[in-house]
Order: sequence, then C-alpha cells, then structure tokens
Amino acid sequence: MIQIKNLTKLYESKEGNVLALKDINLEVKKGDIYGIMGLSGAGKSTLIRCINLLETPTAGEVWVDGVELTGLSHDELRQTRKNMGMIFQNYNLLTSRTVERNVGYPLELHGLSKTEIKDRVEHLLELVGLEDKKKNYPAQLSGGQRQRVAIARALATNPKILLSDEATSALDPITSRSILNLLKEINERLDITIVLITHEMEVIEQICNKVAVIKEGEIVERGNVNEVFTSPQHSYTKLLLGHKSHEQKQPIPLNLFRNVKAGV
Repeated sequence: MIQIKNLTKLYESKEGNVLALKDINLEVKKGDIYGIMGLSGAGKSTLIRCINLLETPTAGEVWVDGVELTGLSHDELRQTRKNMGMIFQNYNLLTSRTVERNVGYPLELHGLSKTEIKDRVEHLLELVGLEDKKKNYPAQLSGGQRQRVAIARALATNPKILLSDEATSALDPITSRSILNLLKEINERLDITIVLITHEMEVIEQICNKVAVIKEGEIVERGNVNEVFTSPQHSYTKLLLGHKSHEQKQPIPLNLFRNVKAGV
C-alpha cells in the first residue's frame, strides 16, 4: 500500500541546513494501523507529510498503491491525493463554514453536484455521530466534535489511506479515547489503511498493529506493536516506553468507550 524507499529530507536556510529525515525505509500494508512514534522534533510530521507530498522529499521514493509520487505532475498528484485523507492536531477547519460545508468542501473542489455532496455529507456525519450538528459552526463545537468533523472531511473523497498528524494530542483523555475508537472503527468498517504519528505510547498501544520509532530523523526500531512494546531492542525505544513500568501496564479495552457519544 505504502512504500518509502531511501527517503531523505533536507531543509536549507541561511542559518544552516537541517537534515530532517535520513534514508528512511518503511512499508505499510493494506489494512494496517501503523503508528510512528517519537519525541517532538524527531521528524514525525515531516515524514507523514512526505507520504502525500505536502513536503517534497530531497531524495528517495514514495510509492502509494503502486504509484511513485515524486515523479508525478501537479495534476497527477492532485488526482492521487484523492486516495489519501489527512487529519491534523489543530483540525484545520474553515471557521466561516458550517459543519456540513466543511465536510463537503473537498467534494466541491472535485466538481460534484449539490445533490451528490448533500448525500455524501449526510452519510459521513452519520458515520462520525454529528448528524445534529450540521448547521453549527466550528466555534460552537467542542474539541472532540471538531476533530470528528475533520475526520469526516478527510473521508469525503473515499480515500484508501488516512494520515493522522497528532490528531488526539490536544484532547482530554476521554475525548482522545473516543476519537481513537472512531478511527479503529473506520479502519475495520471501511477497510482504510491508517498511518498516524504521535508522541504518546498509549495511542500506539490502543489501536495500532505496527509501530516505527523515529529519532533525529532516523527509524531506530520497527515491528509489531506487541513485540516492540514488550521487548524493545533500542535504548531510545526503551526510554520512550519507560519499559520497566510499562510491562505492568494493561491497555484500556477499546469497547470501554464503545458507547461514548459524539458529544465529546
């Protein structure tokens, strides 16, 4: 589904060059919920933005569903991005638009009819539990509700892949759990592959099946979540996990929040 080959990202400036990513190799298979974990400044956001070429790699290849992205024209890349939705920590909603018009915005850009947009938006708002908020504006919503709107918008074009950039880090624990539960259900019901970045190991533990640990622009460890979390090999991974205490910790069951409404 996603293959990253020898990817390097160098930022150049008058103050000096910054090597944000160093020879990254990563494979995400169809149906994965793949977590990328690291501290602030490790290169997580740069990496996920290179997947859909919001950031252009300095070197290397990005393959998505059999297509190498770095060689595409602007129009070809625009069409390919329809298969990739993205959600952000700060939601990136348009404050002057209602919930339904935020969700429908990508469909407007792709030229769908008003009837097609209306039907699709209604379906998506039902999926995220916000049917009764469609006429509200972002300022009238809680943080969790805004993130649900952002998720619905990211799903508007029927993507095969959902990219999540610290989507729960600004939310309280209960709201965060409800959003993670929603992402898990989207993965299972819609067969959407998810790549998420986070500095919180609890996020990885609760919904991911694969994890890569990134430090100073390099992936230092990767594998199945259970294997990496129970038997980390790299000292940096052990530091992130606080391994001795982590072994005693039991994950919160996903179904604990199954009945949490979209009011959060």
